[in-house]
Amino acid sequence: MFAKVIVDISNTNVDKLFSYSVPENLKAAPGQRVLVPFGRGNKPIEGFIIELTEESGTSFQTKPIIKTLEPYTALLPDQLALAGWITKAYHCTRADALRCMIPAKLRGSRVREKTVRTLRISPELDPAETRASMLKKDGTAKAPKQLEVFDLLNSPEAEYSASDINAFILGATAAIAALVKKGVLVEANREYFRDPFTGHEADPTEPLPLLPEQKNALDAINGLEKGSVLLLHGVTGSGKTEVYMQAIAQVLESGGGAIVLVPEISLTPQTTDRFRGRFGDSVAVLHSHLSDGERFDEWRRIRLGKARVVVGARSAVFAPVEDLGLIVIDEEHEPSYLSEITPKYSAVEVAQRRAKLTGARLILGSATPSLTSYYRAKRGVYKLAEMPERINGVPMPHVDIVDMRREFLGGNNSIFSALLLEKLKNCFEKGEQAILFLNRRGYSSHAECKACGFVFTCPNCDVAMTYHKINSELRCHYCGASFDMPKKCPNCGSEFIKYSGIGTQQVEEQLYQAFPGIRVLRMDTDTTRGKTAHRDILDAFTAGEADVLVGTQMVAKGLDIPNVTLVGVVFADSTLFHTDYRSSERTFQLLTQVAGRAGRAEKEGCVVIQTNAPHHRAIELCTKHDYKSFFKLEIGDRMRTLFPPFSVFIRAMFVSENEQTAAESAGRYAEGITEKLFAVLEKDKAEKELVYVMPGAAPIRRREGEYRYAVIIKLARTVHTAGAIASVYEFSDTFNDDCFRGVEINPQEML
Repeated sequence: MFAKVIVDISNTNVDKLFSYSVPENLKAAPGQRVLVPFGRGNKPIEGFIIELTEESGTSFQTKPIIKTLEPYTALLPDQLALAGWITKAYHCTRADALRCMIPAKLRGSRVREKTVRTLRISPELDPAETRASMLKKDGTAKAPKQLEVFDLLNSPEAEYSASDINAFILGATAAIAALVKKGVLVEANREYFRDPFTGHEADPTEPLPLLPEQKNALDAINGLEKGSVLLLHGVTGSGKTEVYMQAIAQVLESGGGAIVLVPEISLTPQTTDRFRGRFGDSVAVLHSHLSDGERFDEWRRIRLGKARVVVGARSAVFAPVEDLGLIVIDEEHEPSYLSEITPKYSAVEVAQRRAKLTGARLILGSATPSLTSYYRAKRGVYKLAEMPERINGVPMPHVDIVDMRREFLGGNNSIFSALLLEKLKNCFEKGEQAILFLNRRGYSSHAECKACGFVFTCPNCDVAMTYHKINSELRCHYCGASFDMPKKCPNCGSEFIKYSGIGTQQVEEQLYQAFPGIRVLRMDTDTTRGKTAHRDILDAFTAGEADVLVGTQMVAKGLDIPNVTLVGVVFADSTLFHTDYRSSERTFQLLTQVAGRAGRAEKEGCVVIQTNAPHHRAIELCTKHDYKSFFKLEIGDRMRTLFPPFSVFIRAMFVSENEQTAAESAGRYAEGITEKLFAVLEKDKAEKELVYVMPGAAPIRRREGEYRYAVIIKLARTVHTAGAIASVYEFSDTFNDDCFRGVEINPQEML
């Protein structure tokens, strides 16, 4: 028997199957991780068995597999097939694709199963005789503590760790040691799964009666063909999560499993608690804030079938769930579902492929679907279910727009409008809570000298540094560089430094000034670096330990806190005027989502949006919670101007410490790829489908000390697009240049 193995090396030179012989005493199967000798020096290297064959398929003498790394296959058959698809779809090595499927620390055995030293009565002893020998003639214990320990363990299945025994019997350590020495107790090792939920119990819940719109959505899910996709468009507070849970319950009853993706780590604790309350210990969680051991053990619980429902962020789409019956992607429009590291995959696209491979049904849920998803649903590519009303007749919150230009002309220099201050005051007087949203952390977006106009910029990147008042430092949010804030301008020596733009720290500070004694929690990247920080902040706010939650987009979606009746958007324009065709779409989505946090229970909610562009469609239509009108206008513009989904952008990136070198590399690539694409498209008389090939500096020209140039290719989306993209990959593979950093299809950010 021979095994075809992919070695775990991310290099195109070894991105192929290697044949190894399988020793007779070795149990091997496709999907198993193995240790194999590799190269001239026969260095032991980890690898993945892709298939087993009767013939080696090579004229060379094969080397034997050294050993298997786990007693079970690490990868399921559908995961092996998925890795093959990822390799082609995202143009990466097979090793890169396979690495997505397992915990990173599993490679190199950097994390292992945890075992606990346990004790039990020796099976060679007669328990009754042994107990009798521990008693005096009058029936009292010769050694009372030893007898207590013995009685605790005196049952066929009793097995406790020393710490467990000491918890039951204080001061039992000496008694345990004595019983071990006498041979009464024997030591063993019990496998222990590290629990990310320790200290956080979830209250059990029962399925709720479904409203007609929820039942229609559930029926639509159940009526889906295997491998198909349904877009669930439900307004905020319409009860999408209950529909998800009841759909999952039906999958579990039939012996299947489910994966639920959420876009933000901040949503994971609240979402996980809901699912744990319904499905108990069968829920596992996967996200980046787990410790290495917890992530490994959660992955292992899933692989061994101990957990059948997986809740997690983007990478949970690869969870090893056998008999996968349902995949749910909540807030499917979120950019965080796209990976920024190799392979640069879309979790939505991967989920679609996995659904086809397994026969699972895929649910894409959102109050503000991506334009591409809704367009596909309207064309019938996806099935569409809509839930346009909140549950139990709860009204959508009333939304007010405040023109901050008029506030300024009226003499108000505060970051809070008069209306928002009034609403906050009323909210606090009623004992209710508020959320203030600003999608910019720090204190001020930049600092500059009032005397000479010098702007404090990052020495490594072409961006202004953000001022963080708490630590009195300037920090670059791209490369992470930080410096103490100087007291004088380094250019002219003036002490007149002004801080422009606002961040969450400044919002927090001015809240304290406006409302002395107010209790404020802040939720942004700076306050959520600890392992449990997201949960701790949300638990405290939900418990009423703060009056206001100030935050970035972490607070904009998924949160369901009954006492929140007011949402204030401090500056709605922060995401609006970007050099990205999606800025209007993302602004509408973000504002609609954050507005949906208000008034989700019996109390009526209200929203105040502060802006300098009150008549922009993304803001005006948000006040009416009118997604469909926004979609019609935006998709019409995309069609007229030939932007996605009617076209495809491809970006090739070039990076060098020397600007001219990067620019010249981009120029050579642009010339070559233009010639290549014309040659490919001319065969089908489709040259006009190449809209343009444009080389130039990236919007952020210098980043982390290196100059960045890009070639942007725009193609009309037609039947010829796949062939054109394949030719771009083919050309890129042969473009030998040290500056070249690869290509991306429809990159998530164009900066």
